[in-house]
Amino acid sequence: MSRIGTAPIPIPQGVEIKQAGPAVEVKGPKGALSHTMPVGISLQVEDGVVHVKRDGDAKRMRSLHGLTRTLIANMVTGVTQGFEKGLEIVGIGYRANLQGRNLQLSLGYSHPVIYPLPEGIEVVVEKQNKLTVTGIDKQKVGQAAAEIRSFRKPEPYKGKGIKYIGEQIRRKAGKAKA
Repeated sequence: MSRIGTAPIPIPQGVEIKQAGPAVEVKGPKGALSHTMPVGISLQVEDGVVHVKRDGDAKRMRSLHGLTRTLIANMVTGVTQGFEKGLEIVGIGYRANLQGRNLQLSLGYSHPVIYPLPEGIEVVVEKQNKLTVTGIDKQKVGQAAAEIRSFRKPEPYKGKGIKYIGEQIRRKAGKAKA
């Protein structure tokens, strides 16, 4: 049996889980998320706990069992606590500004990079070189952070660029002087 798939998901106070056919909707204090269940996977809600069940033992069913359980657990966490990803901008003259729903980045190019924020994602700019991407959908938060990072990935010689907070950049030695 799947260790991840069989683990129960506790439902915190104020969270409501509804299943209508293949769709599952999770509502909480921060918002609502929905997910379409794969065929052969079902939910049982009882005594403040959700159990994810599968119909067969085929390899695909076993894979989807753990995946679905993790996605639903992330939905419950998202509507109660939310998710956040931290980014740090390293480099002289590199900075970020928030203008309405657009993030303006000055990254050493001849023009500023404008990133329109996706629906459900918020960005907080601290000291022009630290960003915090927050939201209730873990996938959207990670995707938005990855897209922002992709505008100027950290380079290995000086470490300039946009990196995740806590990310270690493998540095290379420069040219040796003769």
